[in-house]
Amino acid sequence: MSVFSLLRARTASDFADWFRPGGEYLLRVADGMGFHTGDLPGFIDEAETAMRAGRTGADVAPAVNRLIAADLYADAAFGLPFLEWTPVWYELALMGPTAYAGWRLRRVADQYAATIDHVSLPRFSRPGDVVSRGAPALDSVSGFADRFAFADAILHLEWFDYVAAECGIGVPPELIAETRSQTVGYYTGDLTIEDLDPTVRRLQYLLFTDDEWVRAVDERYGLGSSLLSVWEQVCRRERERFGGV
Repeated sequence: MSVFSLLRARTASDFADWFRPGGEYLLRVADGMGFHTGDLPGFIDEAETAMRAGRTGADVAPAVNRLIAADLYADAAFGLPFLEWTPVWYELALMGPTAYAGWRLRRVADQYAATIDHVSLPRFSRPGDVVSRGAPALDSVSGFADRFAFADAILHLEWFDYVAAECGIGVPPELIAETRSQTVGYYTGDLTIEDLDPTVRRLQYLLFTDDEWVRAVDERYGLGSSLLSVWEQVCRRERERFGGV
C-alpha cells in the first residue's frame, strides 16, 4: 500500500487512527513544556472511542468535539501551505491528493464543530510570509531535506499554537513569537544551535517528535509508505539536532 490509500478514508471511524497520533502529539509537547493540560488525556481517549463508534456532534461532550475539530481542521489546512515550501516537482505531484485529503478531513471536522459555539479555522504560513533580511527566508535555505525541515519547523509550531489555544492550553504568545524568530534565524544561518534560547530549543525538540506521529499513522494504516519514511527521517534528524536540552 501507499500513502494514497488514505484517500479512501471518509467517515469519522476511518479517521480515528489518524486522530489518535495527533492528540498524543499535542499532549506530548504540552506536557514536555510543562503547560497545564487538565483533562486532555481523558479527552483524547473519549475522542478516539467516539470516532471509532461513529458518534459525532450532540452525542459527544463539547470539549471532546472541540479537540477533534481543532486537530482535524489543523491537519486539513496544513498540507497545501506545506507543499509550497517544497520543490515544484514535489508540490505538483502531491497537490491534488493533498487537497482531496484536506477536504475529507474538513468534512469530518465539520461534524464535530457543528455543536460548538465557535471554533476558529487555522491559517498556515506560506514561504512569502516568512522573511529574513528583506527576502523570503526560504531563499537562504538549500537542499530538499533542509527546506522540508524548515517548513516543518515553522508550520508545526503554528499547528501546536492553534490546536493548543482551541483546547484551552495556555501557551505564552511571547514564546511562540520568539521560537518563530529564532527558528528562522537558525535555518537561514544567522544563529547556531548554541545561540538558541534553551526554552526555544526544548520546544522545537518536542515539536520534532512529529516523527512519532508519522510513524504511528504509517503503522496504524499499514501503509509501508516510502514518502512517510522520508518525512520521519527528516523529523528525527532535526529532533536529534535540537535535543539535549
